Amino acid sequence: MARKIDIVEGRAALGAVRDAEAAGTKAARPELATAVRYLLQLLDEKAPGNSVEVRVPPFGAVQVIQGPRHTRGTPPNVVEMDAATWIAVATGAEAWADAATAGRIHASSTRADLTGVLPLRP
Repeated sequence: MARKIDIVEGRAALGAVRDAEAAGTKAARPELATAVRYLLQLLDEKAPGNSVEVRVPPFGAVQVIQGPRHTRGTPPNVVEMDAATWIAVATGAEAWADAATAGRIHASSTRADLTGVLPLRP
């Protein structure tokens, strides 16, 4: 089991990522990774389950949302996006529909829409 990211560490990483974005620079990879994983952790806490896999390569993935359990191979309900998009939709800085329409979210199946569980409250 992965180490749980504590709230202070998670919020600090999110702050560092936002500060870098505001300054027009790239966040340091460790801070970006922590911010992504922290938000995935919050999603898992808010919507536990095994029916949808949310992937943010290369930083992490989590299975969430109650529903049919998936056990082998690629799950039928997969959501994948880059780190910047994940942070934006998870924090409410960007609407899920806008990011999906722009092609920055790749989602398979009807259960792979996270509108009902986002944004998170980090």
